Amino acid sequence: MKIVKTNAARILDRQKISYELIPYDVDESDLSAVHVAETLAEPIEQVFKTILLRGDKKGLLVCVIPGHLEVDLKAVAKISENKKVEPVAVKELLPLTGYIRGGCSPLGMKKNFPTYFDESALSQPYIFVSAGVRGLQIKVAPQDLISAVKAIAGCISK
Repeated sequence: MKIVKTNAARILDRQKISYELIPYDVDESDLSAVHVAETLAEPIEQVFKTILLRGDKKGLLVCVIPGHLEVDLKAVAKISENKKVEPVAVKELLPLTGYIRGGCSPLGMKKNFPTYFDESALSQPYIFVSAGVRGLQIKVAPQDLISAVKAIAGCISK
């Protein structure tokens, strides 16, 4: 399989951040991070999913959490200075970010939204996030990725 460099990878290149592009077989019936982790034979604690939320005060924001956990909406609201936050509808994902479900990367969205990483990422030697297309993950040191997207780390999952 020929690996095509994505915008997310080019952003890391420009920032001189070391990473690997890791292809995997996509199952259209199961786009979950759990499936990605199983396919890659990697611990689910290291495979992160990217979720777009909308806050009532600050607007759109991005959360990056371990694939087996859920986003803690109350914690995200607090850390992002909103009263409440809610997930954005799947149909809004492409027009807002440029990405489709199962291929949403915290890097290279149409706009730079405030981004929050679950602090558990910092205890991992490396994590996986979508490279911006289904079937391709970026393996990267979490601190490098957090710095690349100017994210804040906090306890945002449950």
